[in-house]
Amino acid sequence: MADSGMGRQTDAGNLAALIARAAEDSGGPRGLPPVEKWNPPFCGDIDMEIRADGTWFYMGTPIGRQPLVRLFSTVLRKDEDGNTYLVTPVEKVGIRIEDAPFLAVEMNVEGEGRDQTLTFRTNVGDVVVAGPDHPLRFSIVGETNQLKPYIHVRGRLEALVSRAVMYDLVALGETMPIDGRDMFVLRSSGSVFPVMPADELDRLSR
Repeated sequence: MADSGMGRQTDAGNLAALIARAAEDSGGPRGLPPVEKWNPPFCGDIDMEIRADGTWFYMGTPIGRQPLVRLFSTVLRKDEDGNTYLVTPVEKVGIRIEDAPFLAVEMNVEGEGRDQTLTFRTNVGDVVVAGPDHPLRFSIVGETNQLKPYIHVRGRLEALVSRAVMYDLVALGETMPIDGRDMFVLRSSGSVFPVMPADELDRLSR
């Protein structure tokens, strides 16, 4: 068992070192590497998964070092094939995503009505303002019709809004007519984001 554990540490350490070298080339906003510009060869999948609660796992073990998780998060990229990869200038490896790669864990509200602005912080330190460049979208899933809000972070990557934040988010909603139907919506940065038809929200609230 000791040898297995050492192997895990070595593999993760090598991967982290490679990504750290890639992260030195910070051409994007907030010092993010320009992963969208890189076109390395695909080198297979690795046993890494991001769970729905935002926890990162490597070979079945949670990655407990938050700086390491943040480092990995800066070189995530979701491609047109729908898969998510860790990308460096020299290689691209596939990882598993249970839901969304990021989790929105905090929300700040400024203004109200048409002037309202919603700012979200993710579990890996991204800060995004909901609006034209970072739209909100909403999905209703499962037999219990669970409402799941997402916010665009960068590229094709989104953050799932945590349940605690979701309750605060929904409390800011209002009803307005869109294309002849009353819709429950949220506003931010001058944009209107439809959540669902108002009558469906009423049914969910019962």
